[in-house]
Amino acid sequence: MEPVLVINAKIRDIGGFPVRRALPAIERRMIGPFIFLDQMGPTQLAAGQRLNVRPHPHIGLSTMTYLLEGKILHRDSLGTVQMIRPGAVNWMTAGGGIAHSERTPADAGDDMLAGIQFWVALPKSREEMAATFLHLDSGDLPVIEDGRVSARLIAGEAFGARSPLSAPHPMICMDVAMVPEASFEPPTSYAERALYVVGGQIELAGIRCGQGQLLVLPSGSIGVVRALSDARLIVLGGEPMDGPRHIWWNFVSSSKERIEQAKQDWKLGRFPAVPGETEFIPLPE
Repeated sequence: MEPVLVINAKIRDIGGFPVRRALPAIERRMIGPFIFLDQMGPTQLAAGQRLNVRPHPHIGLSTMTYLLEGKILHRDSLGTVQMIRPGAVNWMTAGGGIAHSERTPADAGDDMLAGIQFWVALPKSREEMAATFLHLDSGDLPVIEDGRVSARLIAGEAFGARSPLSAPHPMICMDVAMVPEASFEPPTSYAERALYVVGGQIELAGIRCGQGQLLVLPSGSIGVVRALSDARLIVLGGEPMDGPRHIWWNFVSSSKERIEQAKQDWKLGRFPAVPGETEFIPLPE
């Protein structure tokens, strides 16, 4: 059996918020359609501290925002204005192009802020599709639990349940909470799978891991994950993509030329504007 590959997320500071980036990594660029994974926080918002991500563009992907604590106000160039809270999902498909902002709402107070943002590459046949947005509240997502393990199914199918999120490529994403000494066997029905440790300590196949570590699993059964403390995991994966993807800034595409076009489109103001926003993030030089 292939060994488990352990990737250590790189810690960055983005606007005063600690962020752990697990994908893309030198060791592995993608897992199924997942091409990007950032864990934000947990951060206690100080007086006046706010997340203020000004409008910026995307192409060729879907962004999936999943909060663990706090709230963020999403606005996009489709005219969407959507608050996201813990356990809910914002699924924004850029396709041929979209712009959006992410900000702490004015009434947030001194909240904690913690969450995960994923980028999911689109199949080549859907890279230029029209932009769309979907919000699912926490109550819309199936939860499978046995008293010691609770798993919220964000996308895909597992343990007889199916998420209402309709992704354009076969994928799975689960939020798994475990109490000490609980065990959990990751589903095996997807060709590429990984576990990201959001918090706590776990053991799998003799390997002990903690927060900010991504375990890329071999195909087939790998045994059970055992929680060494209260633990929170994200299960992610899916079927292999139809070829490699290029990433530059916020753009993902199977074509380098398409990314060059997107650069010029943002620089020259050809992306649709985000209603209610007057700022934007300039193209990096």
